[in-house]
Amino acid sequence: MNAADILSTLPELVLTVTALGLLLLEVMGKPPRARFVWVALGGVGLALGLEFAVPSEGQFYAGMISVDLFTRFFNVLFLTTAAGSLLISVPYLRRTLEERGEYYALTLFATVGMMFMAKAHDLTITFLGLELLSVSLYILVAFYRNRVRSNEAGLKYLLLGAFSTGFFLFGIALIYGSTGTTHYDGIRLAIGSGEQLSMALTVTGFGLLIIGFAFKVALVPFHMYAPDVYEGAPTPITAFVSTGPKVAGFAAFLKVIATAFAFTTQHWWGILWILAAITMTVGNITALRQDNLKRMLAFSGVAHAGYLAIAIMVGSADSAFALLFYLAAYAITTLGAFGIVSLIEGEDESGLDMDSYRGLARRSPYLAGVFALIMLSLAGFPPTAGFLGKFFIFSAAIDEGYTWLVIIAVVNSLISVYYYLRPVVAMYMQEPADESAVAVPAFIVPVLLLVVLVALGLGLFPMSLVKNSIAAAGSLF
Repeated sequence: MNAADILSTLPELVLTVTALGLLLLEVMGKPPRARFVWVALGGVGLALGLEFAVPSEGQFYAGMISVDLFTRFFNVLFLTTAAGSLLISVPYLRRTLEERGEYYALTLFATVGMMFMAKAHDLTITFLGLELLSVSLYILVAFYRNRVRSNEAGLKYLLLGAFSTGFFLFGIALIYGSTGTTHYDGIRLAIGSGEQLSMALTVTGFGLLIIGFAFKVALVPFHMYAPDVYEGAPTPITAFVSTGPKVAGFAAFLKVIATAFAFTTQHWWGILWILAAITMTVGNITALRQDNLKRMLAFSGVAHAGYLAIAIMVGSADSAFALLFYLAAYAITTLGAFGIVSLIEGEDESGLDMDSYRGLARRSPYLAGVFALIMLSLAGFPPTAGFLGKFFIFSAAIDEGYTWLVIIAVVNSLISVYYYLRPVVAMYMQEPADESAVAVPAFIVPVLLLVVLVALGLGLFPMSLVKNSIAAAGSLF
């Protein structure tokens, strides 16, 4: 290890030191709890600044870590969603008297895990990042120890997560046994030159990796945990789980396919075709039946995972760019959606059904407007960023000849319009059950402004994100 290696992981080191500092301050009882969020946000801000201040690119730590425009794109997205999640959490934690240093520390540890998943150039680093992320999330989901739903959600997440980890590790073992390496470039070289022990063994190992990734991004049938976890977890944690980890899973999935398994496309594209079609269909149809907003958004996330799986399956530079653009738009808008849900939610976990949003436009026009914009973006209405994300993915798939899959995706998008418009209709066309205004805490205002900037601003003026997405995707192809 040398100075260049340390510089390549300086943002992660800053977040780790900040998280450890938060734990130490919690034990010492200093500073006042109200300042924990500022310490955490300071660490995130410093790490974000270092992403741009440290220009080093290449492979580090004996090639196990890679730094390029791809990793920088995702690290900025991870840090942005982490900051947004922290801001959303503050009013909720203070309202429920659960503001503790370990909450912020675990959020930062999870962010470090996501960043290593994007930077990994070796399956062992991918696994370590995945486990750091997962263990942190298991604890966060069950953070409210006195809530039965929170404990149940954490236990379900832990058990199913451990099950998927076994598949992932077994996949790594089979790939190592076949190719003699876990390094992405080494795997690609062994497959391309025909030097692996057995192609069947390699493909089987990769199939097990797909199961591990499918669980993390909630592809059917590995999505069973998502609705219960989303509903049972504290709403700010649901916001975090539904954005950063899903983005990290797709980032690692895309990188593994593009750099290590590009020569095995003929063996796995059919599996992903089926997974994408089933996932978007099951997610959308099940979301139609939900009255609880958190469960509806959970199944909505499953459906979006199906759309994103199309980009993974296509495997071209155009589809990779579309994936990055879509992930950025989806993560920010979903974060904002759960931020608004956390404001409407009552202290006893009430206020999560559709009736709670009746007449919201009268009680809080600003919140209703932002939430309506989020719903329209997730549904794919022009001129939102969500529409462009779907357009880019569907166009890339059609260019590669996957017309029938795109037809299925378009039909599913039309189905999703119904449940996305339900809260919009309730907010603007129904009488409120409660006339009291909904206060918007100062902490959440920056998140809502960012949502408007991304959902509408990037829908009308997308070129800045398009250029960055193309450049980042180009690092893999």
